[in-house]
Amino acid sequence: MSVSTTATATTLCSDISGALPVLGRDVTVPLVTGGEVTYAALDYAASAPALQRVWDDVAAYAPYYGSVHRGAGYLSQLSTDLFENARKTVEEFLDCRPDDQLIFTRSTTDSLNLLAAALPADCQVFVFETEHHASLLPWKDARVTYLNAPRTPAQAVETLQQALAARDPYSPALVCVTGASNVTGELWPVRELAAAAHAHGARIVLDAAQLAPHHPVSVQDLDVDWIAFSGHKLYAPFGSGVLAGRADWLQAADPYLAGGGASRKVTRREDGGVDVEWHDSAARHEAGSPNVIGAYSIASACKALTEAGFDALVAREQHLIAEVRAGLAAIPQVKVLSLFGDDAPRVGVISFVVEGWNSSHFAAALSAEYGIGVRDGLFCAHPLVRTLLGSDPGTQGECGSPEAAPGEKSLNAIRVSFGAGTPDEHVERFVTAVRELVTDGAKWNYRTQDGRCVPAV
Repeated sequence: MSVSTTATATTLCSDISGALPVLGRDVTVPLVTGGEVTYAALDYAASAPALQRVWDDVAAYAPYYGSVHRGAGYLSQLSTDLFENARKTVEEFLDCRPDDQLIFTRSTTDSLNLLAAALPADCQVFVFETEHHASLLPWKDARVTYLNAPRTPAQAVETLQQALAARDPYSPALVCVTGASNVTGELWPVRELAAAAHAHGARIVLDAAQLAPHHPVSVQDLDVDWIAFSGHKLYAPFGSGVLAGRADWLQAADPYLAGGGASRKVTRREDGGVDVEWHDSAARHEAGSPNVIGAYSIASACKALTEAGFDALVAREQHLIAEVRAGLAAIPQVKVLSLFGDDAPRVGVISFVVEGWNSSHFAAALSAEYGIGVRDGLFCAHPLVRTLLGSDPGTQGECGSPEAAPGEKSLNAIRVSFGAGTPDEHVERFVTAVRELVTDGAKWNYRTQDGRCVPAV
C-alpha cells in the first residue's frame, strides 16, 4: 500500500536553486530602511528550509493521515505502511548493515540522549571538546573523557588513539564524533577515527547532523557503529530525527520511554504490580504514537537528495563556499574561524568575526538592512568557539549590547550557512552586505532587548 503524489523535482536555473527548490524562496521581508527584499535564508546549519518536494509529498499524504500500528482501518494501515517504508528508505540512504536498527526520534539531540541511556554499565565515553552540545552533554551517567581540540585531522586521530590506549581495556567504550563541524563546516576524519576506535575495542557514534545534508553518508563505508541526524537540517522540518546502528546495546537497555508501542505484553501480578515484556525491535524505543509525518518527510528528503545526486549538489555547494570565502578574505577586518586551516575540506558552514563589531550587532544589521538571515553567538558549541576565539573559559559569552563596555571582551561570532536551494544571489548579497557594513557602518541605530541587538524604534 502506498500514497501516490504528483510531486516532481522541478529543475530551476542554477542561479535560482539548482534542481532542489526549497520553500520560502519567494518570501519578501521588510527592511528597516524602507521597502522589501526577497529573504536570503543563510542559516541552514540551524534549520534548513523544507524542500518543495518534501512539502508536496507531505501535503499529498495529509488527507490519508491515520494512527500508526495496531489500527484496523484503511487509513491506519496505510499510515503504518508509510511509516515502515520510510524506515526502509532511510536505512537505504544511510547504507545500513542488514542487522542494524533504525529508530525514529525527535532530533539529533534526542537520538544521542537515547544512545546515552542505552550504554552498558561502566561505559567509558570519549568526546572532543569541539562537539555540538547535542553530542557533548548527554553522557552524564558514563565515565567521560573530554579531548582537547585538535588542529589537524591527523592530530584528531592521534589524540583519540592515545586516549583509547590509556583506557580501562575491560570496560565497554564509546567514541562520539561529528562528521562536519556546525561552527567551521570542516569535515572530520570519521573513517580514520572509526578505525582507531575499533582497534582499541571501542565503538563509535557519528553525529551527522551537519554532514548528511551535504554529503553521502554510508554507515558501512565509514564503519561507524551508530549514526544520528535531524530531519530539520535535512530539509524535512517536521520534528523527527534518526538513530541507526547496532542493535545489541539498544535491545539490552530499558526502553527510552515507557509506554504503549514499546511493550509487547503487560500483565498484573498477584502482588498488585505489573510485569512488562518489551519489544526487541525499534519499537522498544519508539513508545507513544509515532511522528509519521516527520518520518515520511525525512524519507522524502532522502529520496530527493539521492535522485538529485550528491556529486552535483557537492559541486554546486563548493562553488558557493569558494565565493563566500573569497569575498570574506578580501575584507581585512574579517577573520574566518577554522580548526584545520584554509585548505581543509568543508561543507557550507562558515563562521567569522569582524574587527570592531559585536557579532550580534552585525547579524542584526544584516537582517534589518539587507534581509539576510544568519546566526550569531556560540552556536551551542561553547568550548569550540571559545577555543577558536582564544578566550579564557570565564569570559562573558552572551550576545550583549552592540558596543561592549570599556574593557569588556565580546565573545560571539557570526555564522553563514547554505546548501541545496541557495541561489547565487543570496551569497552575492551577503558578501556585498558584509563589505558595505565594514566600510560604511550600519545605516540604523540598534539597542539591546532581551540579550539581543534589535533596531531602535
